[in-house]
Amino acid sequence: MSTFSADRRAVLRGAATLGAVLAAPGILRAQTRELVVGGAAGHKAWVEEIVVPAFERKHGAKVIFEGTRSLVNLEKMQKNRDRPYLSVVQMDDPVMILAVKEGLLDPLTPAKVPHLAALVPGTVHMDGMWANYLQPWLGIAYNTEAMRQAPASWATPYDPTYKGRIIVPSLQNTEGLPNIFAAAALATGQSLDAAQRDVEPGFRKLATLKPNLLTVYTQQPQAYNLLEQGEAWMISSAMSSYALERKAAGAPIALAAPKEGVFAMPSGIAVVKGAPLSDLAFAYVDMMLGAELQQRLVGPTFSLPTNRAVPRPAGLPADLVVHQIDWATVARERDGWIKRWDREMAI
Repeated sequence: MSTFSADRRAVLRGAATLGAVLAAPGILRAQTRELVVGGAAGHKAWVEEIVVPAFERKHGAKVIFEGTRSLVNLEKMQKNRDRPYLSVVQMDDPVMILAVKEGLLDPLTPAKVPHLAALVPGTVHMDGMWANYLQPWLGIAYNTEAMRQAPASWATPYDPTYKGRIIVPSLQNTEGLPNIFAAAALATGQSLDAAQRDVEPGFRKLATLKPNLLTVYTQQPQAYNLLEQGEAWMISSAMSSYALERKAAGAPIALAAPKEGVFAMPSGIAVVKGAPLSDLAFAYVDMMLGAELQQRLVGPTFSLPTNRAVPRPAGLPADLVVHQIDWATVARERDGWIKRWDREMAI
């Protein structure tokens, strides 16, 4: 064999190797699996900063997060029922109920989502159709310059001292619902859980709050501007994920946890029925329910963890009671409650 022939074969082998190397990125791209998650637009920053990198490192897959409203995600599932492209949804619990009724979700099971067993009571719903990965909480936000002492009770906003100084959310806003339940508890002496079963006393009690109302809001920014400027002294009930973010930004406000307890806001996560890459979908849900990730999320999201192994954020009472809202009843009754609210609470 001539030296020329041997050299020629070596060159050809090198060229083939080089061609394979140059083609590899395309092959790798073709092999990269993409998980599409539908969630809230307001969650996009922390999902992409904390959750996505952690999941991609562990599973070698790409996560695409589509941030919008829960009802928009529901519409996407409805329209793509036969060929779903979303694999996971992070939605409010009332919308999860609608998704279950339409058969759009794939149940979570301990075999597929081992961290289900680590969650606090009341955070796995409808036999595992969805679970809560975090819980923003509802208390009473107050202006720290106007009020030297934090409001101690859900009864505090009713004190005549605060005439014209109170803001409440409309029932069109999910965070407005606890005001009915708290009012019913105050009127009857029942617990905040029991009071949810009969809201009639709550509406009667709320009518006595009207002299203290500065305004009823549907848009949070305007309400918090009034609170931060001292026009309002309290917002009842207020979301931790908004109020504490404003506090962290330097606003003269704080969020009180009333002695009767606080309410948990819904942050649900579920797997879409027929989801592409269902193995990755269940893995994503399991990571969101795990202690390691929740430990990293409670601070940036100003929320309570749902994994028992994760401590509550500093500053909350050790004996704080977190009340779950009966979202099934809310889904059934809310339209009627809103109409009554608009009729009776107009100022």
